[in-house]
Amino acid sequence: MNASHERADQLDTHFWDRLDRLESEHRRLQCEHESARRKLDRADPRETQEVRDAWRHYCEVIAELDRTTEEFDLLRRSAP
Repeated sequence: MNASHERADQLDTHFWDRLDRLESEHRRLQCEHESARRKLDRADPRETQEVRDAWRHYCEVIAELDRTTEEFDLLRRSAP
């Protein structure tokens, strides 16, 4: 096996490892998003701090989910 073929195999391995990690992270974030959304739905509007905390957590999860989705897009565009 020549050196360029070995590098291509390593690139492929790196690509698939990164894809697996991103898919796992994305699934975890989707579950966390659903949990945060349900918590926000259950928050008593009269409990202002509870609503603020639920909303802040929801926004944090959405931001992280957006970052992971962006990583997916970057990975997809750089696929071998």
